[in-house]
Amino acid sequence: MDESNKKLVLVTGSAGRIGTHVAKRLGENYHIVGFELMTAIYASANEELVPLDVSSEESINQAFRHIEAFYGKKISSVVHLAAYYSFENQKYDNYNKITVQGTKNILKALQNFECEQFIFSSTMLVHEATKPGEKINEYSPLDGNWAYPKSKIETEEVIRKYRGNIPSVIMRISGVYDDDCHSIPISNQIQRIYEKSFTAHFFPGDVTHGASFMHMTDLVDLIEIAVNKRNDMAKEVTTILVGEPETLSTKYLQDEISEALYKKSIWMMRLPRFVAWIGSWFQCHIPFMAKPFIRPWMIKLADEHYELDISKAKKIFNWEPKFKLKDCLENMCKDLLNDPIAWYKKNNLKMHKNLKKKIQKKSVNKSDDSKRDVA
Repeated sequence: MDESNKKLVLVTGSAGRIGTHVAKRLGENYHIVGFELMTAIYASANEELVPLDVSSEESINQAFRHIEAFYGKKISSVVHLAAYYSFENQKYDNYNKITVQGTKNILKALQNFECEQFIFSSTMLVHEATKPGEKINEYSPLDGNWAYPKSKIETEEVIRKYRGNIPSVIMRISGVYDDDCHSIPISNQIQRIYEKSFTAHFFPGDVTHGASFMHMTDLVDLIEIAVNKRNDMAKEVTTILVGEPETLSTKYLQDEISEALYKKSIWMMRLPRFVAWIGSWFQCHIPFMAKPFIRPWMIKLADEHYELDISKAKKIFNWEPKFKLKDCLENMCKDLLNDPIAWYKKNNLKMHKNLKKKIQKKSVNKSDDSKRDVA
C-alpha cells in the first residue's frame, strides 16, 4: 500500500512483547506510531517511535502535539497495551499511576482528535474464578483480588467515563504464548520439570484446575480484525473475552511436558497452602539464592480456574483461535532439548552455572564425536 494513503494507528507499549507483533502486523496496512517509554530500541520499517511516559500528563501532551503537527487530527485506532505488571511488587502505586491514571491521561488527550476507535488490553483475571466445566462470560462476576486485575477493572471504568464519543473495545485477554513459549507460568513449569527440580512434584492448589491461554498470532489476528472493522462497530464500549475455549489443567500440563522431555510422566501432588507459603517465603529470603517463580502472595491464587466462553468474540468479529496450547507444547519442549541455553535466554530464565557447564560440555563432546565420524 502507498505510504501516503495509510491511515494512522497509535500503539502504546509498542516495544513490548505484544506491541512489537501488533505494530509489525498493522504496519502492513496502516502507518504506525508507537508510544514507548524507552526510545533507544528497534522499530519496524513502518513504525515511528515517540517517547511517552503514560504516567505524565506533560509527556502525553507533548507526544500528541507531535502527532497533530506531523499527522493531523485523524486517528483510525489507538491500541492501548501499555500497563504495569510485576511479580516483585504488589504495592498498588505503580498500577494506579501507569495503568489506571495513564489510560485516563491518554483518553483526555484524545478528546482533541477525531479518533475512530480505542482498544484496551484488559485481562480475563478481572473475573471471579470458576470451576472446571463452568465457563466465564463477559457478564460473569468481577473480582479484583490482587493488584493486576484490580487495576484493569478500575481502568475499564475509566474508559467508560472518559472515552467521550470514542467507540471502545475492551479485550479481556487470557495468558499469551508463542512458538518459543514466552509465557512466564508455562516456561517456569517446563523449567522445573526439565531440571528435575524437587518443587516440580508439588503444587499449592487443585491440580485439576488451570487457566486459559492463547497463541500470540491469534491475539494479533483479533486486534487486526477489530481495527479493520472499527467503522462497523457499535459506537459504545464493547467488551469481549478472548482465549482458547479449552482450559488445560496443571496436571495435564505436567504430564504432557514430562512426556515430551523424558518420555514418562512424573508424579505430582497437592501441597498444603501453609507449607507452600512457608517454603516460598524462605526461598525468597535466603541470601544469594534465586527467588522462586511462585511467591508467597501467589499461593492463595493457586486454586483459581479460568475457562472461557468466547461466543461473543465469535459473533462480533467472526474470530476463534486457530492454535491450541496442547498442540504446541511438544515443539516448545523439542526446542528446549535442542538448545537449552538459547531456550532459557529467550524465555528470560536463569540457568544454574553447573547445569550450563554440563550442557556446554555435552555439546563439545557431540561436536568431537561428529568430527571423528566424518574423519
